[in-house]
Amino acid sequence: MKKIRIAIVAGVSLISTSPLTTMAEDAVHKLGDITVESTRIEKSQYKVPAAIGTVNQDDIQLGRQQLGLDEALVKIPGIFSLNRYNTAQDLRISIRGFGARAPFGIRGIKVFADGIPSTLADGSTSSILDIDIGSAERVEVLRGPVSSLYGSASGGAINVYTEDGPEIPFIEGRLSLGEFSFNKEQIKAGGQAGKLNYLVNFSHTEQDGFRQHNESERYLLNSKFRYDITPSSSLTVIASAIDAPTNNDPGGVKASTAAADPTAARQRNVDFNAGEEFDQQKLGLVYKHTFGENHALRLRNYYIWRNFSGRLPFSGGIAEGNGGQIQYDRFFFGGGADYTYSGNVFGHGNRLIVGFDIDAQNDDRQRFENNSGVRGALTLDQDEEVTSFGVFLQDEFQLTESLELTAGVRYDNVEFDVNDRFFANAGGDESGSTSFEEWNPRVALLWSANDALNFYASFSTSFETPGTTDFANPNGGGLNPDLKPQTAKNYEIGFKGLVGSSVSYDLAIFHIDVEDELIAFELPSQPNRKFFENAGSSTHDGLEASLSVQPSFFPGLTISMAYTYSDFEFDTFRTRDGDVFDGNTIPGIPEHQFHGEVAYYHPGGLYTIFEMQYVGRMFANNSNSVEVDPYQVGNIRVGYLAEFGDWEITPFLGINNLFDEQYSSNIRINAFGSRFFEPAPDRNFYAGITARYNFGE
Repeated sequence: MKKIRIAIVAGVSLISTSPLTTMAEDAVHKLGDITVESTRIEKSQYKVPAAIGTVNQDDIQLGRQQLGLDEALVKIPGIFSLNRYNTAQDLRISIRGFGARAPFGIRGIKVFADGIPSTLADGSTSSILDIDIGSAERVEVLRGPVSSLYGSASGGAINVYTEDGPEIPFIEGRLSLGEFSFNKEQIKAGGQAGKLNYLVNFSHTEQDGFRQHNESERYLLNSKFRYDITPSSSLTVIASAIDAPTNNDPGGVKASTAAADPTAARQRNVDFNAGEEFDQQKLGLVYKHTFGENHALRLRNYYIWRNFSGRLPFSGGIAEGNGGQIQYDRFFFGGGADYTYSGNVFGHGNRLIVGFDIDAQNDDRQRFENNSGVRGALTLDQDEEVTSFGVFLQDEFQLTESLELTAGVRYDNVEFDVNDRFFANAGGDESGSTSFEEWNPRVALLWSANDALNFYASFSTSFETPGTTDFANPNGGGLNPDLKPQTAKNYEIGFKGLVGSSVSYDLAIFHIDVEDELIAFELPSQPNRKFFENAGSSTHDGLEASLSVQPSFFPGLTISMAYTYSDFEFDTFRTRDGDVFDGNTIPGIPEHQFHGEVAYYHPGGLYTIFEMQYVGRMFANNSNSVEVDPYQVGNIRVGYLAEFGDWEITPFLGINNLFDEQYSSNIRINAFGSRFFEPAPDRNFYAGITARYNFGE
């Protein structure tokens, strides 16, 4: 470890004394005002009366291994991510505690890519592997209940935006290799041709993984084409496709196994060949038109096709009521519109936005017995349909030059229909339907003394529907008639600002009351199957703070920090078995979380970025009987940006888990048999090179 620290110091010294090349000093990302779109209106990040964080293109792409979106999101407070190294489970992201209950994928958070939803009509996001990190320009994260804007979303919203093509066309290749047989090849091209702006990126990622039965592979194509029809109107076409033929699941293991052999997979997962494969195609269209200086219209339409096959580590015969192999064909489509008026009302500045969203989801789903990885007899055959309609209104009224009032409301209607094609033939039809209606208001007050001091206070409500698979009825067939959405009330105050061009800060303090909390449970007769119930209520109290500094006396140096304090407890929680968990801490969320980064960009082209993440203690189950120890992980990236005429060459090197910390990259909440832990890789290296050719004038 001493040798590693000496190497870090030597690397920084080398950077500080290297000769200048043709790289311009303004290549370094400068602190400044940031325009965000996550509130459906383009506005300064510091003038939004809500907690919102962003990461830029360098944070996402520069020298990163690009395994998961969480590599960059760790810089934003209030977010906690697990499971980067198991693509079969995919990232489990939580914001302010919402999403921690998800057995896989993301719950309680809306996810969008270029304005097109990755979150389904039922409120769940099954995977974000289709989001292209290699062409992402920025990510915006709106933290806290956002149902007044987005419908079913308790925790917030994540918006990913693809980079635009530059004025000068280019083509770029990127190759990266690493331990555990990691390799990623990427080719990207973009530019401006008359009225057409275009960006196309293709990548292939493959690795064996740190653990046994941890192999994964995927091919990803992402493209964005914007045609400027007139100076005031444009049409953007987003087209993407992913083919993920291998995503093996090593499973969770007991603490003793994790300590003795962190690379070991759960043997049952190996025996049943647990994992998944899928492919998906997406087409989205966004039309924008402005009418003079005061009116703007935006229309959106999208279509998503997904074919999925998965294998769970059990047989799941008809007697068990749940097949161990899953197959579904999904068609997800929808659209919406919003109109914005910006002008004066009674001599005061005012901005009004009204709009609607329509989403529809159709899953043709089957389940089969899993006979040691071989598909067996059919155990379930049904068609699942979910439709969601929402209409919203939000108004921003300038009370005084420095005081702004925001008020809004949204109405949502969500319908679930299941058509049983299996048990119906045997006279036990398990078809069913249910629907929910919700109204969610929001009100906020923003006081802006100047750019350096902006204070806001807000109140909002939210709801979160159960996902389609959550409706399994523990008492028999059909949909669970007792299940309903969980709701939340959010109270929040915050300070943020930009001090000159050298300091940016953000502080948010919140209190959230949650009713009808959706909690997973298992039955002794079906230990491999998750059911859900509205088990009680909870309270989420927390503080989120971030700070970025670029000292004027040390050009090229950026120091950034993010801290999160989370006090999330069940107020009332009584299980079906009679257990009382009142006052217990919600599992899967650390009480304290800190991320610090020191980045130095030398005008000669060399850069070094060192980051450290601390994750405090947390619990692995509702009873709080299993405590997960705190851990700290350090990573470092070093690279060199060089220009040779029209060529740009960027070699880079990265070390993950620099100090060889033993920790778990995923905690399986309330796992059966105490198999809570998925050990993370030990110290590992990766390296790569990017070559870019600019076609000039």
